Amino acid sequence: MSKPAEAKLWGGRFTGATDPLMDLYNASLPYDKIMYDVDLTGTKVYTEGLNKLGLINDDELKKIHEGLEVVREEWKHNQFVEKPGDEDIHTANERRLGEIIGKHIAGKVHTGRSRNDQVATDMRLHVRARLTKILEFLKNFITAIIKRAEAEIDVLMPGYTHLQRAQPIRWAHWLSMYATYFSEDYKRLQQIIERLNKSPLGAGALAGHPYGIDREFLAQQLGFEGVIGNSLAAVSDRDFVVETLFWSSLFMNHISRFSEDLIIYSSAEFGFVQLADAYSTGSSLMPQKKNPDSLELLRGKSGRVFGAMSGFMMSLKSIPSTYNKDMQEDKEPLYDALTTTEHSILIAIGVISTLNINKEKMEGALTMDMLATDLADYLVRKGVPFRETHHISGECVRVAEELKLSGIDQLTLEQLQKIDSRFGDDVLNTFDFEASVERRTAIGGTAKSAVLKQLASLISELQ
Repeated sequence: MSKPAEAKLWGGRFTGATDPLMDLYNASLPYDKIMYDVDLTGTKVYTEGLNKLGLINDDELKKIHEGLEVVREEWKHNQFVEKPGDEDIHTANERRLGEIIGKHIAGKVHTGRSRNDQVATDMRLHVRARLTKILEFLKNFITAIIKRAEAEIDVLMPGYTHLQRAQPIRWAHWLSMYATYFSEDYKRLQQIIERLNKSPLGAGALAGHPYGIDREFLAQQLGFEGVIGNSLAAVSDRDFVVETLFWSSLFMNHISRFSEDLIIYSSAEFGFVQLADAYSTGSSLMPQKKNPDSLELLRGKSGRVFGAMSGFMMSLKSIPSTYNKDMQEDKEPLYDALTTTEHSILIAIGVISTLNINKEKMEGALTMDMLATDLADYLVRKGVPFRETHHISGECVRVAEELKLSGIDQLTLEQLQKIDSRFGDDVLNTFDFEASVERRTAIGGTAKSAVLKQLASLISELQ
């Protein structure tokens, strides 16, 4: 049997009971109770603001704060008893506070406040804390990649375009690429935290505070860098949720590409890397299998996070101004995306910190046809236009294939000079993979000096 409407915080207007299914459909406590701590902190600070106005006396404030801490401890130790009328975390906390200190005093904590500005405040406090934690995890992930790159700077491997062998690069250069992607994610996340760190508290339901509460005081006490200057925007803005979901989707897109590369590199056909047992599974049928499930899940969960973003965007797109109940749909996708992203970073740290590389396989995959561009560059240095040298180098590749040679390095000097007389004795020095990567010394290149500069720059950005 459903509760009479008057038992609810908003029930004074209503005389009939709500449909039991509507109670269930309307309730958000099952998922918004994750915000119990910030909700209690917000109420604590808000009542300090009411105390400054003389709407709550010092003795009442003391009892309220003591009661709030009792509620906090109950949640913390899984002793909080939820009741059927607890629609959301705000209702549950206020109901329990009234049971502890009496309804007369507890009934004052909501003076001038609406659940509209209360939930907006809770959400910003919760997301700020979660993103700050994720920021630290992401820093650790980038640091792990950089350390690995520094330690394995001398390992060469094929670089690919279209999944075809293209030019030799350093394994550290590949690592630096993803460290660069994730460093951009790191900077974007810092910006999102900065933008969301504005307080909506004191905006009321939509029109502002009727008692002139000091909103800047509330913001300062809650660690915000200021207030949202328009009360309508304060209660209705969920751009910080969209930005967080977008950021998570973009980061997970990067982690998916990172994972895909490592999945390919861990296959028997490549054999460049081997995942630690802690991040692999076997087959229930084929005992020889070692599957990169951690990487496959990282790749797969990117779609889950993107789905959360696109779903909420569709909920948000046609909502009229200020608060509407549709906004309750922000929490489940947001919490799921944050948890998925956080766990993904931790798994990725474990993967990159523990995998083994096969230097011999990596360098054994280098083939002389990958130095065709170096052959063209050799003639460029002798003053031949690149468009001409590109054609000449391609002709060398074709002749080597027709002669069924293992590579262009097997062409004799006589054969090379038959293709173009400008090839000299020193052309044979071109066929050296280490020399090839070391020629790429410009910023962003794969020479050792260039890669070390990349890594140093990334470390500097993190600091």
